[in-house]
Amino acid sequence: MDQVAFFLLLDQSKRFQQRHLAHICEEGGYLTHQGYSVAATRAIIPTLQNLLAVFRRQGHPIFHTCEGHRADLSDLPSRELFRSRNNSSGLGIGDPGPLGRLLVRGEAGHDFIPELYPLPGEPIIDKPGKGAFTNTDFHLLLRVKGVRNLIICGVTTDVCVSTTMREANDRGYDCLLVEDCCAASSKTLHLAAMEMVKTEGGIFGAVAKASDVIAVLESSS
Repeated sequence: MDQVAFFLLLDQSKRFQQRHLAHICEEGGYLTHQGYSVAATRAIIPTLQNLLAVFRRQGHPIFHTCEGHRADLSDLPSRELFRSRNNSSGLGIGDPGPLGRLLVRGEAGHDFIPELYPLPGEPIIDKPGKGAFTNTDFHLLLRVKGVRNLIICGVTTDVCVSTTMREANDRGYDCLLVEDCCAASSKTLHLAAMEMVKTEGGIFGAVAKASDVIAVLESSS
């Protein structure tokens, strides 16, 4: 079986959130230190919850991804460390914040938000970079399950989402990006990422709204 739809959730972890609805997460996540508001990333949570519920109810494979680094940052290139600190706060990957060290595995801010928390049996791809395929076993997991069609959601649209979609496209996967289940640090970047997917007749895949995806799933169940 090679036509299996699945739900891919990219980096909806606490470190990208400014507030945490059910816990005591305060301002100070990774995006905050980069100088960005997380209003857009929080706004998509209800839509993501609805789509995730449909996938779970129908039994489709679900994968979650999360960027994180070793405590000693030995898996972090020096250029990336410099880049992450090139902001007004001067803080970047590995530096302390209210949720622990930024983007470091095992810290409080590295966990997933409760609204979208993975269930037992839903694999988590712990990636050391932007793309979910690079330096991970993600491709192998998909092949074992016979997955060929990827439905991609999460944050940020222009970085981790876009990178993973391009990686998947080059590996022969058919990709659908759910535009109202993705967000970026600015609307301009989000829209630009959408346009890049759709250019040249859909060079990296297709784009749709969550309501359309749900309608198709429910009509075919």
